[in-house]
Amino acid sequence: MSHCPYVPWPHPALRKPTEPVEAITDEVHALWDEMIVAMDTMPGVGLAAPQLGVSLALAVVDASEERGRAIRLANPEILHSSVQMRDHEEGSPNLPGVWAKISRPRAVTVRFLNAMGQWDRQEFVGLWATSVQHQIDHLQGKMYFDHLSRVKRDMLIKKARKLGAG
Repeated sequence: MSHCPYVPWPHPALRKPTEPVEAITDEVHALWDEMIVAMDTMPGVGLAAPQLGVSLALAVVDASEERGRAIRLANPEILHSSVQMRDHEEGSPNLPGVWAKISRPRAVTVRFLNAMGQWDRQEFVGLWATSVQHQIDHLQGKMYFDHLSRVKRDMLIKKARKLGAG
């Protein structure tokens, strides 16, 4: 099954904070479905709507080993972050071929509108926490490499350009 394409870095949608979702509609459900297909196609453990050029505060996360356990989030916000950090190699289909080790809180508590349109609160740990934080960054117009020093970020983008991305 195909999906709409990932927008390439430096597409403006990747740098613009998203609009909040007012209600969980059929259109939102269809977009979440599209995002899950795009995430599974990578394969990846999460995807945010701006990665497909849509400026809405929507994300999906599935860090399960067996797959098929995607959590749909609208308007997610981090309420609490653990003090303990976790390093993980992060990348993005919007800037393919490059990755960087990013350190993020090992666990986060997130408040979000769920697929039923109700406010939910969930704790994410390990790879789930890394992915949900990565997606929330996208919703705020940030890329994973924004967590790097300017020198490392510039080297990463230069390498991606050499590979034909960005």
